[in-house]
Amino acid sequence: MNINTHKVVSLKYTLTNHQTGEHIEETNESNPLVFLFGVGSLLPEFEENLENKTKGDTFSFAIAAAQAYGEHDVAHVAMLPSNIFHDENGNFDEAMFQIGSVVPMSDSDGNHLRGTILEISDETVKMDFNHPLAGTDLHFKGEILDVREATADEIDHGHVHGEHGHQH
Repeated sequence: MNINTHKVVSLKYTLTNHQTGEHIEETNESNPLVFLFGVGSLLPEFEENLENKTKGDTFSFAIAAAQAYGEHDVAHVAMLPSNIFHDENGNFDEAMFQIGSVVPMSDSDGNHLRGTILEISDETVKMDFNHPLAGTDLHFKGEILDVREATADEIDHGHVHGEHGHQH
């Protein structure tokens, strides 16, 4: 069965920085990536490189930063007043907020964001709201483990159900 719209795909892969070879993440047979193809849940170019492959096929391809998570944008780096991170007693939780910590936040419109703390001072916290892989050319190498038809519920809900999928 070929990978195309509304197929459930199970695959293993290794993701590296295409320029440096640095290991970023990896999945395997016991913890594969399982997704509903063609519903916009993954990078479009990732899906384009998998379309029409079948169980047992291997893949190896690169995605430029601009087609992945975009280039690093300095406009997404912000200096925020440190007092917004104080608890109800006015204390700054140094254990929770450290350089490198990823902090879930929301903007004034209620959109959820994740920011990485870059610097902390008494008055400000410098945060980067770019995707962690922004500016990184990606290289995926892996194997298709399984391809099946999606159920009507999976298509209706837009995600995979069952093992390695969403549980209702």
